[in-house]
Amino acid sequence: MTKKILLVCGAGASSGFMAAAARKAAKKAGLNYEIKAKSESELVESLPGLDLLLVAPHLSYMIDETKRDCEAYNVAYALIPKKIYGTLDGNGLVVLINEKIGNQAWKR
Repeated sequence: MTKKILLVCGAGASSGFMAAAARKAAKKAGLNYEIKAKSESELVESLPGLDLLLVAPHLSYMIDETKRDCEAYNVAYALIPKKIYGTLDGNGLVVLINEKIGNQAWKR
């Protein structure tokens, strides 16, 4: 079963690069993840059907509101660490995804 993961940032551009790096790492590891990126303005309407929402570190100010929205849709969420986001560390992001969705099959 495909796990659906969404990354959000201010306009969706930087999270798009991060999502691409994570898709590449997930594919290489043989993981069935659908990883997309969108603007934070599209967050709420994107929650239904998601398994995990990952928030760019520069949007940490909105994590409390995001938590409430995610809990309403039973979606796991996390703030992406600055080190992973700033270096576009796709492998690091996949490790975070695995931790958040409980996939212990693959670790760095």
